[in-house]
Amino acid sequence: MTDISGHRDSNTSDLFQIMRDGQPRTRSELAQTTGLARSTVALRIDALMRLGLLRPVSDAISTGGRPSTQFSLNAAGHSVLAVDVGASHVRVAVIDLTGTVIAEGSDRLDIAEGPVAVLALVTTLGTELLKRAASRGRTLLAVGVGLPGPVEHATGRPINPPIMPGWDRYDVAGTLGAHFGVPVLVDNDVNIMALGERRLAWPEVDDLLFVKVATGIGAGVISGGTLRRGAQGTAGDLGHVYVPRGEEIYCRCGNRGCLEALASGAALGRMLQTDAESPLSSLDVIERVRQGDIDAIQAVRQAGRDIGEVLTTCVSLINPSTIVIGGSLSAAGEFLIAGVREAIYTRATPFATQHLEITRSRIGADAAIAGAGVLAIEHALSNERVDAMVSSLSE
Repeated sequence: MTDISGHRDSNTSDLFQIMRDGQPRTRSELAQTTGLARSTVALRIDALMRLGLLRPVSDAISTGGRPSTQFSLNAAGHSVLAVDVGASHVRVAVIDLTGTVIAEGSDRLDIAEGPVAVLALVTTLGTELLKRAASRGRTLLAVGVGLPGPVEHATGRPINPPIMPGWDRYDVAGTLGAHFGVPVLVDNDVNIMALGERRLAWPEVDDLLFVKVATGIGAGVISGGTLRRGAQGTAGDLGHVYVPRGEEIYCRCGNRGCLEALASGAALGRMLQTDAESPLSSLDVIERVRQGDIDAIQAVRQAGRDIGEVLTTCVSLINPSTIVIGGSLSAAGEFLIAGVREAIYTRATPFATQHLEITRSRIGADAAIAGAGVLAIEHALSNERVDAMVSSLSE
C-alpha cells in the first residue's frame, strides 16, 4: 500500500521484516522501533502468529510487574524447496525460513535427458521430502531452482542453453508450479551459487563477485547487497569475453578467443590430453595437479592468469571487495587462485585492490542448494507475499 506521494505505508509485512533477524522482541520494543501504537503492534503480531510466521518465546526479564512476552521468527512453521540441477545430477532439499536444511535427497541424471525426465525426478524427490517435512507441521511457500545454463529470470525459462538439449524456453517454473502449487523461481547456477556463498560465508559483504570455473566460466555479481542479473539476465557471462592470447582458438559459441575456450576445465582437459587418451575432465586435470604434474600445474596457473585478466576489468567496473572462485576447477587450489591474483594485482589500480580479497569458495558444492533456498525464501517472505498472506486471513 502506498500514499499519494508514493511512499509505502508501514504495515504488517514491514513489522515482519524487522523480525526476520531471529532476535526476540516484545510488543513494547516493536512499538518503539516502528513508532506504531502498542495496540496496532499487538494486532499485527497476532496476524503473523496466525500465519505461522512468528511464535512466542520466553518472557523478557521483568523490571517490575508482569513480564512481557517476546516473539521471534517461527522458522519451523513453513519451508521452501531448493533444487540444484547440474550437468549430471539433481539435488533437492527442504529448507526452513532461516536457510537451514531439514531434509535432502539427490540422484544422478544427465541434463541432456531433457526437461521432462529431469523435472520428473525433481518432483519425485521433492514430493518425498515434503511428505517428511509436512509430518512436522511445515507448509511449503515457494520453490527455488538453479539450472546450468542461461535463464530468463522473469519467466523461469532457459534460453539457448548450450549443454541442455531440448530445454530452450521450456516452462520450468510452470511445470513445477503446477505440481507443487506454489511460486517457483528459476535462475542460472552461477547466480544461485553467488547467493548461497554470500548468505552462508560472507553475510557482511555487500559487493561480491562469485566466479564459477568448471565446464564453462561464469560469474554471479552481487553489488550493494543485491544480485545483479542485467537486462536479459546475462550479467556475469565472463566465459565469452575475448582474451587476445586465444585469438586463434574456437569456442563452442562460434567465436574465437573466448575465455572459456582457454581457461575452462574442458579447455584444460583438451590441452593436456595425449593422442592415446580419451578426453580429460576437470577432475582428471585436478588429479594431475595433485600428483605434481608440471604440465597440469602450469596449465592451471595460466588459466588463472587468463581469468584474472578478464576479472581485472570487472574490478575496475564494479569494484568488488571480495572475489570468490568456485566450481569444480577451484579444487586445483592455490595454483588457480595464484594465477588470478597475479593478473589482478598486476593490472588493476592499487586503490581498487588495496582491500580486495581473492579466495576460494568456503562452502563449495553446497553453494548451489543454499542459493536456491535463498532465492525461494526471499520471494516467499517479501513484503508483497506477506501482505497477500495477511489479506487472505480476512477472506
